[in-house]
Amino acid sequence: MELKERFYILKKRLILAIIITIVATVSAGILSYFFIKPQYKADISVIIGKTQSTSNNSSSNYYDVMLYQTMVQTYSKLTISRTVAEDVIKQLNLKSMKVSDLLAMITVTPEKDTQFLTISVTSQEPKQAMIIANQFAKSLNDISIKINKIDIVMVIDEAGLPTINDSPKPARNMAMGFFIGIVFSIGLVFLLDYLDNTIKTKEDVETVLGLPVIGTISLVKIKSEDMIIC
Repeated sequence: MELKERFYILKKRLILAIIITIVATVSAGILSYFFIKPQYKADISVIIGKTQSTSNNSSSNYYDVMLYQTMVQTYSKLTISRTVAEDVIKQLNLKSMKVSDLLAMITVTPEKDTQFLTISVTSQEPKQAMIIANQFAKSLNDISIKINKIDIVMVIDEAGLPTINDSPKPARNMAMGFFIGIVFSIGLVFLLDYLDNTIKTKEDVETVLGLPVIGTISLVKIKSEDMIIC
Protein backbone atom coordinates (compact mmCIF):
# COMPACT_ATOMS: atom_id res chain seq x y z
CA MET A 1 0.00 0.00 0.00
CA GLU A 2 1.43 3.36 -1.07
CA LEU A 3 1.72 6.34 1.24
CA LYS A 4 -0.84 8.25 -0.81
CA GLU A 5 -3.37 5.44 -0.35
CA ARG A 6 -2.78 5.41 3.41
CA PHE A 7 -3.49 9.14 3.59
CA TYR A 8 -6.62 8.63 1.52
CA ILE A 9 -7.87 5.92 3.91
CA LEU A 10 -7.24 8.17 6.92
CA LYS A 11 -8.91 11.10 5.21
CA LYS A 12 -12.08 9.08 4.56
CA ARG A 13 -12.56 8.39 8.28
CA LEU A 14 -10.78 11.41 9.73
CA ILE A 15 -13.83 12.46 11.76
CA LEU A 16 -14.01 9.03 13.41
CA ALA A 17 -10.33 9.17 14.33
CA ILE A 18 -10.70 12.65 15.81
CA ILE A 19 -13.76 11.66 17.86
CA ILE A 20 -12.03 8.58 19.29
CA THR A 21 -8.92 10.59 20.21
CA ILE A 22 -10.99 13.31 21.91
CA VAL A 23 -13.03 10.74 23.84
CA ALA A 24 -9.89 8.95 25.05
CA THR A 25 -8.24 12.22 26.14
CA VAL A 26 -11.32 13.56 27.91
CA SER A 27 -11.96 10.19 29.60
CA ALA A 28 -8.42 10.14 30.99
CA GLY A 29 -8.94 13.65 32.33
CA ILE A 30 -12.28 12.80 33.95
CA LEU A 31 -10.84 9.70 35.60
CA SER A 32 -7.86 11.67 36.90
CA TYR A 33 -9.87 14.56 38.32
CA PHE A 34 -13.02 12.87 39.61
CA PHE A 35 -12.53 9.12 40.11
CA ILE A 36 -8.90 8.38 41.05
CA LYS A 37 -8.22 9.31 44.65
CA PRO A 38 -5.10 11.45 45.17
CA GLN A 39 -2.05 9.78 46.70
CA TYR A 40 0.54 11.65 48.78
CA LYS A 41 4.16 10.60 49.18
CA ALA A 42 6.49 11.31 52.08
CA ASP A 43 10.25 10.65 51.84
CA ILE A 44 12.85 10.20 54.55
CA SER A 45 16.58 9.81 53.96
CA VAL A 46 18.89 7.72 56.12
CA ILE A 47 22.59 7.01 55.91
CA ILE A 48 24.04 3.59 56.61
CA GLY A 49 27.33 3.74 58.48
CA LYS A 50 29.15 5.30 61.42
CA THR A 51 30.49 8.82 61.46
CA GLN A 52 33.97 8.85 59.96
CA SER A 53 36.80 9.22 62.45
CA THR A 54 39.28 12.06 62.22
CA SER A 55 42.24 9.69 62.08
CA ASN A 56 44.77 9.85 59.25
CA ASN A 57 44.16 6.24 58.32
CA SER A 58 42.58 7.03 54.93
CA SER A 59 42.89 3.43 53.79
CA SER A 60 40.78 2.21 56.71
CA ASN A 61 38.18 4.92 56.10
CA TYR A 62 38.01 4.00 52.41
CA TYR A 63 37.28 0.36 53.14
CA ASP A 64 34.70 1.33 55.75
CA VAL A 65 32.88 3.46 53.18
CA MET A 66 32.96 0.63 50.63
CA LEU A 67 31.59 -1.74 53.27
CA TYR A 68 28.73 0.58 54.16
CA GLN A 69 27.88 1.14 50.49
CA THR A 70 27.53 -2.62 50.14
CA MET A 71 25.39 -2.75 53.28
CA VAL A 72 22.94 -0.21 51.79
CA GLN A 73 21.57 -2.96 49.54
CA THR A 74 21.16 -5.25 52.55
CA TYR A 75 19.41 -2.56 54.58
CA SER A 76 17.06 -1.77 51.70
CA LYS A 77 15.83 -5.37 51.97
CA LEU A 78 15.70 -5.19 55.77
CA THR A 79 13.53 -2.06 55.58
CA ILE A 80 10.74 -3.89 53.77
CA SER A 81 11.01 -7.02 55.92
CA ARG A 82 8.09 -8.32 57.91
CA THR A 83 9.99 -7.71 61.14
CA VAL A 84 10.38 -3.98 60.55
CA ALA A 85 6.81 -3.64 59.27
CA GLU A 86 5.42 -5.36 62.37
CA ASP A 87 7.42 -3.01 64.58
CA VAL A 88 5.99 0.00 62.74
CA ILE A 89 2.46 -1.32 63.22
CA LYS A 90 3.15 -1.90 66.91
CA GLN A 91 4.71 1.51 67.55
CA LEU A 92 1.96 3.42 65.69
CA ASN A 93 -0.82 1.17 67.00
CA LEU A 94 -2.02 0.36 63.48
CA LYS A 95 -3.95 -2.71 64.58
CA SER A 96 -6.38 -2.58 61.67
CA MET A 97 -3.58 -2.58 59.07
CA LYS A 98 -2.08 -5.79 57.73
CA VAL A 99 1.65 -6.16 57.16
CA SER A 100 1.09 -6.75 53.44
CA ASP A 101 -0.98 -3.57 53.15
CA LEU A 102 1.69 -1.55 54.94
CA LEU A 103 4.51 -2.91 52.79
CA ALA A 104 2.47 -2.09 49.66
CA MET A 105 2.74 1.58 50.69
CA ILE A 106 6.54 1.47 50.95
CA THR A 107 9.23 2.06 48.35
CA VAL A 108 12.90 1.85 49.30
CA THR A 109 15.51 3.34 46.98
CA PRO A 110 19.23 2.82 47.67
CA GLU A 111 21.31 5.60 46.12
CA LYS A 112 23.94 4.03 43.88
CA ASP A 113 27.54 4.22 45.10
CA THR A 114 26.52 6.07 48.26
CA GLN A 115 25.55 5.24 51.83
CA PHE A 116 22.15 6.88 51.41
CA LEU A 117 18.81 5.10 51.56
CA THR A 118 15.50 6.80 50.76
CA ILE A 119 12.28 5.44 52.27
CA SER A 120 9.08 6.59 50.54
CA VAL A 121 5.56 6.07 51.85
CA THR A 122 2.46 6.63 49.71
CA SER A 123 -0.95 7.15 51.28
CA GLN A 124 -4.26 8.89 50.63
CA GLU A 125 -3.69 10.83 53.88
CA PRO A 126 -0.66 13.18 53.88
CA LYS A 127 -0.18 13.06 57.66
CA GLN A 128 -0.28 9.26 57.71
CA ALA A 129 2.37 9.08 54.99
CA MET A 130 4.67 11.38 56.98
CA ILE A 131 4.21 9.54 60.30
CA ILE A 132 4.74 6.08 58.79
CA ALA A 133 7.85 7.20 56.88
CA ASN A 134 9.48 8.60 60.04
CA GLN A 135 8.57 5.51 62.04
CA PHE A 136 10.02 3.19 59.41
CA ALA A 137 13.40 4.89 59.84
CA LYS A 138 13.17 4.54 63.64
CA SER A 139 12.06 0.90 63.45
CA LEU A 140 14.84 0.13 60.96
CA ASN A 141 17.35 1.55 63.41
CA ASP A 142 15.91 -0.38 66.37
CA ILE A 143 15.83 -3.70 64.50
CA SER A 144 19.34 -3.07 63.16
CA ILE A 145 20.68 -2.58 66.70
CA LYS A 146 19.01 -5.80 67.85
CA ILE A 147 20.52 -7.77 64.95
CA ASN A 148 23.98 -6.22 64.57
CA LYS A 149 24.45 -4.83 68.12
CA ILE A 150 25.62 -1.55 66.58
CA ASP A 151 23.96 1.74 65.69
CA ILE A 152 24.74 2.50 62.03
CA VAL A 153 21.39 3.90 60.81
CA MET A 154 21.28 7.69 61.00
CA VAL A 155 18.42 9.90 59.84
CA ILE A 156 19.52 12.72 57.54
CA ASP A 157 16.23 14.35 56.53
CA GLU A 158 13.01 13.51 58.33
CA ALA A 159 9.84 13.22 56.30
CA GLY A 160 7.79 16.39 56.06
CA LEU A 161 4.07 16.80 55.52
CA PRO A 162 3.38 16.47 51.76
CA THR A 163 1.21 19.28 50.44
CA ILE A 164 1.01 18.26 46.78
CA ASN A 165 -0.37 14.91 45.68
CA ASP A 166 2.07 12.55 43.99
CA SER A 167 -0.64 10.94 41.86
CA PRO A 168 -2.71 11.04 39.77
CA LYS A 169 -1.08 13.40 37.31
CA PRO A 170 -3.92 14.63 35.05
CA ALA A 171 -1.66 16.21 32.43
CA ARG A 172 0.39 13.02 32.03
CA ASN A 173 -2.69 10.80 32.00
CA MET A 174 -4.40 12.97 29.39
CA ALA A 175 -1.27 12.90 27.23
CA MET A 176 -1.26 9.11 27.49
CA GLY A 177 -4.98 9.04 26.65
CA PHE A 178 -4.33 11.25 23.62
CA PHE A 179 -1.54 8.97 22.40
CA ILE A 180 -3.59 5.80 22.98
CA GLY A 181 -6.58 7.39 21.25
CA ILE A 182 -4.51 8.23 18.16
CA VAL A 183 -2.98 4.76 17.94
CA PHE A 184 -6.32 3.01 18.49
CA SER A 185 -8.23 5.23 16.06
CA ILE A 186 -5.65 4.78 13.28
CA GLY A 187 -5.69 1.03 13.80
CA LEU A 188 -9.50 1.00 13.73
CA VAL A 189 -9.60 3.10 10.55
CA PHE A 190 -7.34 0.67 8.68
CA LEU A 191 -9.26 -2.31 10.06
CA LEU A 192 -12.58 -0.91 8.87
CA ASP A 193 -11.10 -0.16 5.47
CA TYR A 194 -9.74 -3.70 5.26
CA LEU A 195 -13.15 -5.18 6.08
CA ASP A 196 -15.03 -2.82 3.73
CA ASN A 197 -15.12 -4.32 0.22
CA THR A 198 -17.71 -1.94 -1.26
CA ILE A 199 -16.97 0.60 -3.99
CA LYS A 200 -18.04 4.15 -3.13
CA THR A 201 -15.84 6.58 -5.07
CA LYS A 202 -14.05 6.85 -8.38
CA GLU A 203 -10.79 6.30 -6.51
CA ASP A 204 -12.14 2.95 -5.35
CA VAL A 205 -13.00 2.06 -8.96
CA GLU A 206 -9.51 2.95 -10.16
CA THR A 207 -7.96 0.98 -7.29
CA VAL A 208 -10.07 -2.16 -7.79
CA LEU A 209 -10.20 -2.25 -11.60
CA GLY A 210 -6.90 -0.58 -12.32
CA LEU A 211 -8.58 1.56 -15.01
CA PRO A 212 -9.04 5.32 -15.21
CA VAL A 213 -12.54 6.75 -14.76
CA ILE A 214 -13.65 8.46 -17.98
CA GLY A 215 -16.70 10.20 -16.58
CA THR A 216 -19.18 10.28 -13.74
CA ILE A 217 -22.96 10.62 -13.55
CA SER A 218 -24.15 12.99 -10.88
CA LEU A 219 -27.11 12.12 -8.68
CA VAL A 220 -30.01 14.44 -9.48
CA LYS A 221 -32.92 14.82 -7.10
CA ILE A 222 -36.32 15.16 -8.79
CA LYS A 223 -39.47 16.25 -7.04
CA SER A 224 -42.37 13.82 -7.35
CA GLU A 225 -44.65 16.43 -8.92
CA ASP A 226 -42.09 17.06 -11.70
CA MET A 227 -41.95 13.42 -12.75
CA ILE A 228 -43.54 12.47 -16.09
CA ILE A 229 -44.73 8.92 -16.42
CA CYS A 230 -45.08 7.64 -20.00
